[in-house]
Amino acid sequence: MNKAPAALLLLTLAACTQGEMGETPAPSPAAEAIGEPRDCLPLTQFSNTRIRDDHTIDFIGGTGNKVWRVTLPNRCNGLKSANTFTYETSLSQLCRQDIIYPLQQLGGSFQRGPGCGLAPFVPVKLAR
Repeated sequence: MNKAPAALLLLTLAACTQGEMGETPAPSPAAEAIGEPRDCLPLTQFSNTRIRDDHTIDFIGGTGNKVWRVTLPNRCNGLKSANTFTYETSLSQLCRQDIIYPLQQLGGSFQRGPGCGLAPFVPVKLAR
């Protein structure tokens, strides 16, 4: 019995799962922490977000000179491909225990994806 096809199949499966179970690649652009992490960020302190990958979101201040990076504790499947998310809060801020939902466009409407927990907001300086 030839064992080469079985070995090739195992290597292929290992390569497919490594991205899910291995270390998270560094998002682009790189960032340097310039302050202490915050548990919450008032909604008025950011006007835009940039989804870097399925683990990383940059919250950008109104003038663009302040950025808070959130590195999610777990992969948020579909976040990067959706490139947008929604959240619900009864407060005037987002906090590390809040849940975001990627918004997938299906036909002419949006459908909320699985919930993903946030993490602390770290003030950063983005690399150029």
